[in-house]
Amino acid sequence: MASDLDDIEAFLSVARAGGYRGAARLRRVSASGLSEAVRRLEGRLGVRLMHRTTRSVGLTEAGRRLSGRLGAAIADIGAALEDAASLADQPSGTLRLNVPVSAARLALPRVLPPFLAAYPKIVVEVTTQESFVDILAAGFDAGIRYEERLEQDMIAIPIGPREQRFAAAASAAYLARRGCPGHPRDLAQHACLASRFGTGRATPWEFEREGETVRLDPVGPLVVEAGGGSDLAVDAAIAGIGIVFLFEDWLKLHFERGELTPVLEDWWPRFSGPFLYYSGRRLVPPPLRAFIDFVRASAAG
Repeated sequence: MASDLDDIEAFLSVARAGGYRGAARLRRVSASGLSEAVRRLEGRLGVRLMHRTTRSVGLTEAGRRLSGRLGAAIADIGAALEDAASLADQPSGTLRLNVPVSAARLALPRVLPPFLAAYPKIVVEVTTQESFVDILAAGFDAGIRYEERLEQDMIAIPIGPREQRFAAAASAAYLARRGCPGHPRDLAQHACLASRFGTGRATPWEFEREGETVRLDPVGPLVVEAGGGSDLAVDAAIAGIGIVFLFEDWLKLHFERGELTPVLEDWWPRFSGPFLYYSGRRLVPPPLRAFIDFVRASAAG
């Protein structure tokens, strides 16, 4: 039984790392030993789990399905062990979160510092990623996303501000040079600092007022990756290059400093704030349970 579990852990490490060498470095074992463990597991199951070439390793359909189910099962085992250990003392262990850059910047700073102070035995690992991921398959305990991007079988609780707005802004120098747009359609004549997701899909700008919605694809001299490149777009706007469209809270400090001027403020769209989400199909590990209770208590207070 112990050898079976060892081979399963070897297979999962290779699947997550995308290759034997990466997994070997993480586990501090030999790549050949991992390869042999995976072959033993394939032999017992009677099915190929991985495609192997001289340059890469990829999961077969059987390997992909097994990886998804085993990853959740191993996580449940770990959660059960952590839960038992937590009875002797306050919760301990690692909490792994997958969040967009906006949540790391605008929601977590209000919650994480007091949470970490209250639970000194918990370590929080935060990965920022704009695309939606299967948090269980990717090895995360929970994620933060907005309502329209949540899966149906996930449990979601509010975290951070419950209402947010997108804001358009430019420097005073830019507006003096190019004029201030009076309607969102006027942005077609302006330099817009656009963004797109890692997949290459552009993020449209959407404005609304008194039941009227205007949606447009911005065009301008700079396109950045959504989230990670947003600060560069803000810096470009401050330098007078063009108009930026971003979370109002992200730009608030620059408004207060006078570095940026609000543009089309009557048209800024409102939307609901982010949610902490996690699977209802598995045991909730003690670090996540502590975080969920803390977020709920913070919201209630």
